[in-house]
Amino acid sequence: MRTLDDLELDGARVVVRVDFNVPLDGLRITDDTRIRAALPTIAALRERGAAQIVLLAHLGRPKAREPEFSLAPVAARLGELLGLDVPLASEPERDELGDGPVVMVENVRYFPGETKDDADLAARYAALGDVYVDDAFGAAHRAHASNHGVAKLLPSAAGLLLQREVETLTGILANPGRPLVAIVGGSKVTDKIGVLEAFLDRADTVLVGGAMCFPFFAAQGIGVGSSLCEEEGIEPARQVLVKAREGQLRLPVDLTLGRSFAADTETQHVDGTETPDGWMGLDVGPRTAAEYAAIIEAAGSVFWNGPMGAFELEPFEPGTRAVAEAMARTSATTVVGGGDSAAALKQFGLDDQVTHLSTGGGASLELIEGKRLPGVEVLSS
Repeated sequence: MRTLDDLELDGARVVVRVDFNVPLDGLRITDDTRIRAALPTIAALRERGAAQIVLLAHLGRPKAREPEFSLAPVAARLGELLGLDVPLASEPERDELGDGPVVMVENVRYFPGETKDDADLAARYAALGDVYVDDAFGAAHRAHASNHGVAKLLPSAAGLLLQREVETLTGILANPGRPLVAIVGGSKVTDKIGVLEAFLDRADTVLVGGAMCFPFFAAQGIGVGSSLCEEEGIEPARQVLVKAREGQLRLPVDLTLGRSFAADTETQHVDGTETPDGWMGLDVGPRTAAEYAAIIEAAGSVFWNGPMGAFELEPFEPGTRAVAEAMARTSATTVVGGGDSAAALKQFGLDDQVTHLSTGGGASLELIEGKRLPGVEVLSS
């Protein structure tokens, strides 16, 4: 994969694809992590003499030019962080950009053909600069005009963030510190089956939590009550149980239950994994949390994707918090695969206490699974 060192940047106009798909409350950005993540690449390009940086990004999934998906709040926030004005061009046209050192084009999903990797739209993006840099790892698993088509038309390379993401995630598979521990949670086995299989081939221990543990219990004839139990996940879970080495796959040994998915619901702890009728499992229990934390703290490398329960509800926060705090305490290399795990770390104030916090949930999982990422492959061809 080509990097910034492979590009001639002095005096160049650089088209940069960034991931500014930030959460908004109206026009207010509620989390600017993704904007801040792009700052090192922007700084590096300016230090290496780039004449102008033209930023491409998407926000949400607009069907037309819906104003609530405008990048105007993002351009304003980026300007605050950089200490300069960042103009926002309504179209990807050279004469709309102006001459500022850093400029931004409106939401690329406003333009027909973006998600279809349209060649004409890619050519419009390419006409904005002399070289292309992709720093949007969160979109790397998609072949779109702004991260795939344009990269074939200009000298292209990975930005610092995308480079770090790829090197860190592939490194934890290729040459991890031992023991390698994978923590896989969330709601659906079918969403994570590729990740589970990848780590069964490589990890010393795989810890399972969240609602995805219930298809594993169901596959063993254990009652799951009213818990979220993906029917389609039962057979894949059974196959994982067969494939795992003895002691490699760890499932919860106790549970925290609720009557309903609500913060004020009636709760109970069961020292075991049988869920009574009328109850749903909403967190791993304290014994599981302690066991998982001890395994994490003794690890050489840890990969985490998916919470241990409904951490957004206070009664069902402890299991995910225990994992997050163990990730912060351990001396292991710790990699978090974005998504809800990243949200949990932020909620607990621990997002700066891990080795690497991925900005790309879906992309990070697909890379772990060994799938091709078009946005990365095009930077190597």
